[in-house]
Amino acid sequence: MNFRSLFSFFSSDLAIDLGTANTLVYAAGKGIVVNEPSIVAINKTTGDVEAVGKEAKEMLGRTPGNIVAIRPMKDGVIADFKVTERMLNYFIQKAHGRKMLVHPRIVIGVPSEITQVEKRAVIDSAYRAKASEVHLVEQAMVAAIGAGLPITEPSGNMVVDIGGGTTDVAVISLSGIVYSRSVRVAGNEMDDAITQYLKRKYNLLIGERTAEQIKCQIGSAYPLDKPLTMEIKGRSLIEGIPRTVSINDEEIREALAECVSTIMNAVRVALEKTPPELSADISDKGIVLTGGGGMLKNLDRRIREETGLPVSIAEDPLASVVLGTGRMLTDFKLLRRIAIDHI
Repeated sequence: MNFRSLFSFFSSDLAIDLGTANTLVYAAGKGIVVNEPSIVAINKTTGDVEAVGKEAKEMLGRTPGNIVAIRPMKDGVIADFKVTERMLNYFIQKAHGRKMLVHPRIVIGVPSEITQVEKRAVIDSAYRAKASEVHLVEQAMVAAIGAGLPITEPSGNMVVDIGGGTTDVAVISLSGIVYSRSVRVAGNEMDDAITQYLKRKYNLLIGERTAEQIKCQIGSAYPLDKPLTMEIKGRSLIEGIPRTVSINDEEIREALAECVSTIMNAVRVALEKTPPELSADISDKGIVLTGGGGMLKNLDRRIREETGLPVSIAEDPLASVVLGTGRMLTDFKLLRRIAIDHI
């Protein structure tokens, strides 16, 4: 074992997918060590953090007046600076088994159309959470690596990464992004669309956790082979009392139609803007879907129908970004080529 590998054996480097819905942390040599919702519950009277991640998600929509459950990330970027920092701190500590004196090198995946100010916010948060070095990489790029695409070769790969806050569409060749576009329509927007639809159609008010369950269980982007129905509980806006309604997949498809067509549009534009040589590669290899939103039922079929291209879903769509970012920890040469900036 040479000195370098001995050093990396003890290293505390982390790769973080700082997502709007979930934050995943990958530790060098260990794999994914944290996979929790990006939510922090804070006690307003004392300012203390009551819970982070899974525990805080359980509290969503159920907290007493003095406790608020905050999602510090919005649309893939930091909306609440202080809370993000505390969340990062918590996850970094958790990844290291609560050892206090670690100063890890950290690689973080961010959406492709992030502004300088937003980049700065992510970097500062990581430094405040005691990182020794911070590198940013584009989510679409690392999602492609995590999904196992051969991105270093001179051939076109197209990846559609649908997260909680943003959908990143990118065409990648020779370890570089040839075209990328980030639209702020993704999983959370779908949940909102379902909530609004039920409010309009049934005068029923539901919480965000229920909306997410509906999306996962009966949401789809293209007619299903066999219809699905689901009983949902919420509060009637007319009588103000709890009420149960039975809904089917067709209604939810209608509710999600606008979100899905925005994503379809981003894919279409990306295909139009791709240089012809790479277009030829994509028509052979097709499009790879990653991210939680890529698991929406029949979304792959819908894209296949509308583009005529082969579409596949990454093996572990939720973890693609963090697995790809994790690869950067051992492949510094590749990291140097694809990091957006070294500040």
